Amino acid sequence: MSLPSWMQHLILVPVLLPLLCGALLLPLNESHHRLKYGVNFASVLGLLATALVLMGMADGEQWPTGIGVYLAANWAAPFGIALVADRLAALMLLLAAVLALAALVYSAQRWSRVGVHFHSLFQFLLMGVNGAFLTHDLFNLFVFFEVMLAASYGLLLHGYNTTRIRAGLQYIAVNLAASLFFLIGTALIYASTGTLNMADLAVRVPALTGTDVVLLEVGVAVLAIAFLVKSAMWPLGFWLPTTYAAASPPVAAMLVLMTKVGAYAILRLWLLLFSDEAGAAAGFGYEALLWGGMATILFGAAGLLASEVPGRLAGYGAIVSSGTLLAVVGYGQPALVTAGLYYLLGSTMAMAAFMLLIELIERIRSPGAALLAVTMEAFAIEEKPDEPVGVGIPGALAFLGLAFAGCALIIAGLPPLSGFVAKFGLFHALLNWGPDAAVTPYSWALMGLILFSGLAAIIALMRFGVRTFWAAGAVMPPRLQPTEVLPVGLLLLLCVGLTVAAGPVFGYLERTSADLHRPGQYIDSVLSAPVVPGVAGGRAANVPEVGQ
Repeated sequence: MSLPSWMQHLILVPVLLPLLCGALLLPLNESHHRLKYGVNFASVLGLLATALVLMGMADGEQWPTGIGVYLAANWAAPFGIALVADRLAALMLLLAAVLALAALVYSAQRWSRVGVHFHSLFQFLLMGVNGAFLTHDLFNLFVFFEVMLAASYGLLLHGYNTTRIRAGLQYIAVNLAASLFFLIGTALIYASTGTLNMADLAVRVPALTGTDVVLLEVGVAVLAIAFLVKSAMWPLGFWLPTTYAAASPPVAAMLVLMTKVGAYAILRLWLLLFSDEAGAAAGFGYEALLWGGMATILFGAAGLLASEVPGRLAGYGAIVSSGTLLAVVGYGQPALVTAGLYYLLGSTMAMAAFMLLIELIERIRSPGAALLAVTMEAFAIEEKPDEPVGVGIPGALAFLGLAFAGCALIIAGLPPLSGFVAKFGLFHALLNWGPDAAVTPYSWALMGLILFSGLAAIIALMRFGVRTFWAAGAVMPPRLQPTEVLPVGLLLLLCVGLTVAAGPVFGYLERTSADLHRPGQYIDSVLSAPVVPGVAGGRAANVPEVGQ
């Protein structure tokens, strides 16, 4: 089915729209706050609509292979810049737009006004994130990573205080070092293969021999360090809990998404470059990802048990989530990737909702009440509860309690919400990954760590909830604004929707996983994408129109 020529340009919109909006908002000072917020909000809605359309195109019949290719400047791959939208990229674009909408709505009441250039930085962050999801070139992936990181530096320091500055300097130093590793790894990969286009790399890797294979593996290992820093793999994720605890709530919600960008890059590259058809390099690094992912789960679970500060709890929860995803990639089974992608969706939205919820919960907590709760626990002091007198729970407290319970259920993986469905899917895949295959020790180890991390999350979050809602005594209902309640409620409702619509969602993710494990189809779609004839930069040959 042929597409109208203009629809192919939708692939460029997730990068171009935030770039233009961010640049447009830079000259406006903060006295035009409502205008800046309106432009930012309209841009995010546009990104959400575009992601939905691209998802429909990738999963429909508009693109024969479910893969759309946009050749920038009309240069054929591998010589030009190619943006590629498939089922996975469209899914990640949608997740980014949803989290951006929630964070932006939450920031309307306060956080978008406490500093300058919040809206421009927010748009540039989205440009970098979306570009990383769409680009098909390692150097341009580096460029989009740097745009994303540069914007996150400013956003992390937004509304600065001493704690935020200290955490921000650590975050900047770590990510600058990661950027250096990114450049070195990219240079080594180019030296060994002569290309940075991902599809072209996948074609050339099987033909490499001898020292070229060694140089490629060294380059990929160095490049992986940059991705693993963003994915918070142990011990490279030491910076994350401190950063999460210091960031403002809407920025922390976006940082949850940024940890998934590194996991996305690893998933994309490893399944494309080191498949069974990769010759001498086939399977490179999978075992390291599996062991590293399991170590990250263990580290995150230990951090959950040791932490009492809610921001650090969220940080260690994100580390557990990243470790699970990395272990899934390292295991290398299509069914496990399907369940892992479902886990990614639910855990990311629940963790972002929890980051937004922390500030609201803090309004009913007092340092004295928290100290009293710890003392009563330490000395086993029993308190006889008062008889109920029929006073209803104020609406604000009811919302905070229910929202916290929802976040805790999803993060810990308890029924009946999406966290339980995701872990059930992971266990089913680990126990049934082949008709004649026995369950390996790796499978038992990974399942044991996932169960242990869930138990650690239950203990940590229950301890926090008891101290906040029950042991603190009488609390005054906090003042909650609609713009603060709606984003948290939206993210949790989407998690409920993931649970209710688990069948169709798993169907989409199964098709996504199948595409990722068919690298030949992906390679052919990119390298055979035709340029538009008669346009500057294009071939003069009689080639069909783009999209036909």
